[in-house]
Amino acid sequence: MARKTGQIIQKGPRKWLVRVFLGRDTRGKRRYHGRTVPGTKKDAQRYLTKVLREHDLDQFIEPSDRSLQAYLEDWLTSSVAARVAERTAKDYAALLRRHIIPPLGDRKLSQLTPAEIQRVYTRMTEGGLSARTVRYVHSVLHSALEQAVKWRLLARNPATHVDPPRNQRREIRVLSAEELGCFLACARDDRWYALWELLAAIGMRPGEALGLTWTDIEGHRLRIQRSLVRHADGRWTLKEPKTARARRTVTIPKTVEQTLQRHRKEQVEQRLQTGPEYQDHGLVFAVSNGSPLDWNVVVRRHFKPIAKRAGLPGIRAYDLRHTCATLLLASGENVKVVSERLGHASAALTLDVYSHVLPDMQQRAAERLEQILFSQGR
Repeated sequence: MARKTGQIIQKGPRKWLVRVFLGRDTRGKRRYHGRTVPGTKKDAQRYLTKVLREHDLDQFIEPSDRSLQAYLEDWLTSSVAARVAERTAKDYAALLRRHIIPPLGDRKLSQLTPAEIQRVYTRMTEGGLSARTVRYVHSVLHSALEQAVKWRLLARNPATHVDPPRNQRREIRVLSAEELGCFLACARDDRWYALWELLAAIGMRPGEALGLTWTDIEGHRLRIQRSLVRHADGRWTLKEPKTARARRTVTIPKTVEQTLQRHRKEQVEQRLQTGPEYQDHGLVFAVSNGSPLDWNVVVRRHFKPIAKRAGLPGIRAYDLRHTCATLLLASGENVKVVSERLGHASAALTLDVYSHVLPDMQQRAAERLEQILFSQGR
């Protein structure tokens, strides 16, 4: 194939039109790329050489007048909506419309630079947003621009050359055994005591607990195989876990088993009182008409008052999961067993999340070695 050539036409003082023949379209019409380059003729020649080289390597992307906002809206509609959950798609849209489109939306997609994106991240950080939020925005934007490369709207992804802030690990709040005992004692008369005891003893995620059905419980065995997901329009669904390890079977302590039996008896009585209006979805935790619990409402009306009575106003409900894991690791339980119980992807992830327990584990290991290796003959 003959090498493409181009023209450099002077359009005024320090202004040059670079014109390159790109071939013919499907109708046989000749296609050209033209761009006005300011500066010297050498500047125009450098741009012409760059275009010709990229064209020969099939890497040339003709710049588009499309704005970043127009592209992102199209990406959200045509690409994201078809491959992620509805809630995730809404999160992506909210992040882009709040943090990226206002400062950069009017920029041409083809002219977006790493420096511009970096400045947006800097302003977000200076404005008080967490590193986690900025990194999430970066992840979404990078994914969007990567799709633009695949669609041949961009030659390269400008977000690849941007450095988001480093993640700052949030300090985990863990209850001592005494504090957890105090919390459960204060929760004893709460309607959802079985929920709090289950979260503390199993280390389940809240969504997993709310998605439990009675068929998941057989004696002292509990199968965790779905989570309750609430949508922005008020609908709810039961969703399978994202990873195979999140789908697991765990053993229930005897006390929790008995608590669940009492809870089921109370639920049956409630169902009889409600009568035909009761919608039986088989859920372990349901409101008076059988519908699933709203986690935010339960936390606000039940968990926080209990924590306050227990003298623990700063804890989150999710801290019950962290407490369960920490108490097990601190007691010397095998890391792999704890990881499987939590539904983590790997034992390495468990150790990374609960690294605060490692010093005590190392101390116990040293003491055991001292006893095994050096206690004889002394």
